[in-house]
This record gives sequence, structure tokens and C-alpha cells, in this order.
Amino acid sequence: MSELNGKLITVFGGGGFVGRYVVQALCAAGARVRVAVRHTRIAEHVKPLGNLGQVSLAACDITMPETVANALIGADMAVNLVGAFDNLDVVQRQGAANVADAAAQAGLSALVHMSAIGADTASEAEYGRSKADGEAAVRAAFPAATILRPSIIFGREDQFINRFAGLIRMLPVVPVIGAETKFQPVFVGDVARAVVAALAGPGGQTLELGGPQVFSMLQLNEWIAKTTGHKKLFVPVPDAAAKLLTFIPAGPISADQLKMLAHDNVVSGANGLEALGIIATPLNAVAHDWLNIYRKHGRFADAAAA
Repeated sequence: MSELNGKLITVFGGGGFVGRYVVQALCAAGARVRVAVRHTRIAEHVKPLGNLGQVSLAACDITMPETVANALIGADMAVNLVGAFDNLDVVQRQGAANVADAAAQAGLSALVHMSAIGADTASEAEYGRSKADGEAAVRAAFPAATILRPSIIFGREDQFINRFAGLIRMLPVVPVIGAETKFQPVFVGDVARAVVAALAGPGGQTLELGGPQVFSMLQLNEWIAKTTGHKKLFVPVPDAAAKLLTFIPAGPISADQLKMLAHDNVVSGANGLEALGIIATPLNAVAHDWLNIYRKHGRFADAAAA
């Protein structure tokens, strides 16, 4: 029987891309799940992931401590998946501190905090610094928390692989920013399983999560093009030109994101998935399931070619 069977677990940010997979994995482990999000209507889609009554919703803003405390009433464990690309300090440091403080005060037995590879107090990017500050705040309030640092997370609903696939489908010539930067994409289902394993484990660890393959940004774009049946010319964007793009309002990349691209996003030591007993899923094992929509004839491409 699962160690999580019957436990009530509050998942902050459980209505997002990663959240739906975490909720589903927790339900499969027999847990009861309370999904804490700012607006409960945006998380209605996760309720059918469990059995009747297994998933409930709670209104919560992690920047408001009183709502965090309310979301943890009666809970046994918690998971914080909330991240942001703006208001970074408020969300990723203070919000993380609020969750960890409330978890400690409520006497929870376990807390999993989702961070990211690249979290570093010395990072040139505010994103990396805010992630590191959030980790420190969590450790200070809840020393037994498990901190997970994934590389880029991929899956059917992601905003990474899908974004590039859309550009490759539309553009005759595809510019590539950070062409040599390396990534170790990790499957969202594996990340969800890591959360479940971490909640059931001893706690206190910081684990980096990566998939079984490492790609440069250029190699990743080339792989997507090949998988979706497109022959494209890829042009690496020089650093100077990329910096100019950061000044375009709502442009393709922000100055902070460009700073993050200056460093590889790969596991630095042992892969945390292995430590948790999880076999990493290759990108090509699951991506075909949804990348077919980017082929010339969509999901009917194979029939059209026959």
C-alpha cells in the first residue's frame, strides 16, 4: 500500500501544466488532493483526475500568508509548484517562504518545493537568484523539505517544445537564440512521479532532475523539425542581435531570459530521478503523441504519405 494512501496533500499551483500531472500521480497513489490556486475556476479540469471527492479546490494566493494557512488546514503534506517570470521576488522567494512557514506551523510531515536548475544566489539573472532565495527560505523554515530542480520540462501542454514546433511550422528560416546552450529536457510525467516519491521519502534533499538526453538549443530545434517532417534552415542568432531583441516590447525573449540562456541547463551531478528510482523517459518516446499536429497534414500525416 502507498505511503500516501488516504493522506491529504495540498498542491499549491496544482492547476498548471505540471500541476495536472502531479495531481493525477498523487491520486493514483491513493492520496486526497487539495489544489490551491488563485482562482478555482482555472483548476476545474483537474477534478476529474481523481475519483469522486478525491480532488478538491481551494482559493489561495501564496503571496498572502493567511490564504496559505487556510489551504493547509487539515493537510498532512504539501507541494509548492508555483513559479513566475515576473514579480519574481514576491512569488519565488516570499511566496515560497509563506508556504514553508505555514507548513511548519501546521506540523506537516513533508513538503516538496519545486525549484529549477540554474537556481543560484550568484546568478546574473533575477530568475536564478529568486529561485535560490526561495530555496533558502524553504530550508530555513522547513529543513526536511525536498527541493526538486528540474531542467526544462516537456509534455503535451508545455510552452517550450510546442513553442518551437509552432515557429518551425510557420517560418521558412528559423532563428535560434542561444544555439549552443545545452538542455536536458525532462518528461512532466517523470517530474510528477518524482514529487510522489519525494513525499514518501526521507526528505531534506535537493535533487536535480533531467531526462536521458542532452540537446543544444540548435540540436533540439533540428530534432523537432525532423520529427514533424519539416526541412528548415536554422540560423543561430549572434549575442549582440539577441540583446537587441530584448528591447522589443513583448518580444521573443526578455533580458533576464537571455541571461539564463548564457548557461547550460543540465544536471550537474547525479540525476535525482535515479535517486528516486525513476527511469527517465526519452523525448522521442512520447513527443510523437502530440507533435503530429505540427506536421503538414496534422495527425493524419502518415495516412497522407501512404
